[in-house]
Amino acid sequence: MITKKIKTAALLMVLLMVGLSFTTLSKITVKGSDTMVILSQKWAEVYMKKNPGASIQVTGGGSGVGLAALINGSTDIANSSRPIKAAEIEKLKARYNTLGVEIPCAKDGLSVYLNKANPVSTLTIKQLGQIFSGKITNWSAVGGPDAPIKLYGRESSSGTFGFFKDNVVKTDFASSCQSLPGTAAIVNAVKKDKYSIGYGGAAYAEGVKDCAVKKDDKSPAVLPTAATIKNHTYPITRYLYMYLKSKPTGEMKAFIDWILSSEGQKLVVETGYFPVR
Repeated sequence: MITKKIKTAALLMVLLMVGLSFTTLSKITVKGSDTMVILSQKWAEVYMKKNPGASIQVTGGGSGVGLAALINGSTDIANSSRPIKAAEIEKLKARYNTLGVEIPCAKDGLSVYLNKANPVSTLTIKQLGQIFSGKITNWSAVGGPDAPIKLYGRESSSGTFGFFKDNVVKTDFASSCQSLPGTAAIVNAVKKDKYSIGYGGAAYAEGVKDCAVKKDDKSPAVLPTAATIKNHTYPITRYLYMYLKSKPTGEMKAFIDWILSSEGQKLVVETGYFPVR
């Protein structure tokens, strides 16, 4: 009887170890862009329901944080709302002898958020750059009331910060721009402050109004919509990326293939972003 119990216990232990090994082999870690957190969590949730053996952990922290984690080996996938930098590729090459793998997985319009009570509704790229660099500090300079402009933006580790700086500000941000740890925090701040302005992913624009953006004085003002982001007529359109150290295999390949499938891309639309194709 005792021998039978010992055998049974041993068998259970073996099964448990096999189960743990399977879970460990199937575990995928995803880290990076805060813009992509909601979307990535949705992908992970639905995929794990369809594939009970898979374990996918998603965390944010910013694009730079995710790429740093990819380089130091603490994540499998780095989410990034900006293209990887040359210096980051060099670090990957030095550590793993690889240039990494870039996978565009969705499109996003980077919205400019305004308080709903602000009469200003249209700005050019140049005006936005001057506002966020501190050259324009009063709404009266862009057709609004005589009121100081309050700036809200992302922290420097954010891919959204980097993209907006490179494509809109094109110089250093004003020292008066208050850095917040996530797009939702920016939206919340703009909702409370009539004369504020912020920026972030189009999917987060709830309770604020999107600013219509003009490429220049002669161009039409365009709002970030599914159509304008898809055809790139909205001036601040970008891809969202996943970065890997090397070509995916096994569960990782299956997960990424599913993300790029019609089913995975349907979740992109449901979350408020736009299909990669």
